[in-house]
Amino acid sequence: MAISSIGSIDLGNAIKNIDSSISEAVNDTGKTSFESIFDSAVNMIKETEELTNKAEEEEMKYALGYDNTLELLVAQNKANTSLSFVVAVRDKVLDAYSEIMNMQF
Repeated sequence: MAISSIGSIDLGNAIKNIDSSISEAVNDTGKTSFESIFDSAVNMIKETEELTNKAEEEEMKYALGYDNTLELLVAQNKANTSLSFVVAVRDKVLDAYSEIMNMQF
């Protein structure tokens, strides 16, 4: 594995994907479609699960002696970053939900 492949960890790209998903969720009237935002969240969770599974596979390869430390660390960092991002989004959604529930009508 070449060291240049470490550069593939790109949070900017993930943020652009989320921004484009939210942009697609906005229709012509300026209102957001809950379904498309929910689909984006589900896709983020699926991607995080895939990265976590990949990290687990790399751990097994490393334990068996087939992989080097660099590939293991890259896979673990990608999974950790993705999970941290999903947790941050979840926290913001829960904050927004509790704020809405505390509104008086």
